Amino acid sequence: MVQKTTLLLLLTALVSCNNSNSKSDKELIQSAQGLLGNWELKLADGVLSENWIKINDSTYNGNSVFLKGTDTIHQETMILQQLGENLTYKTLIKGQNNNEPIIFLYKETETNQFVFENLNNDYPQKIKYTTTVPNKLTAEISGLQLKKPHSEKYTLGKKN
Repeated sequence: MVQKTTLLLLLTALVSCNNSNSKSDKELIQSAQGLLGNWELKLADGVLSENWIKINDSTYNGNSVFLKGTDTIHQETMILQQLGENLTYKTLIKGQNNNEPIIFLYKETETNQFVFENLNNDYPQKIKYTTTVPNKLTAEISGLQLKKPHSEKYTLGKKN
């Protein structure tokens, strides 16, 4: 009887651990749902747009384009993915880094703010998204550029 009770308790503990891990496996990516949608910023020299879609429970795909008239000035694809307890931001910028992806790792931050770092990247070393204002997405890149601190910040509005 004691063996059956011990076995039952052990199985219950294992199932509980597995269930809590499954939930935590998705917590970070779920907290980034504010990124989802189509975003746009009209500037004097062009239009910046960023679009995010949910692929599955652990992956969001994004793309960013800066158009000046009909010319594509900047084009980037992004993958936000949670693997276990790690959230990664993978970016591929056309014409940069030999067209190979660059991976940034999530750093814990405040609610509705997501900071990713790759201190080995030439520029940027930090990417930050903030979704605290409804229908606004602020994207900021920063780090050392030519050995000097530099940052760029864009606040995009949600497109319907």
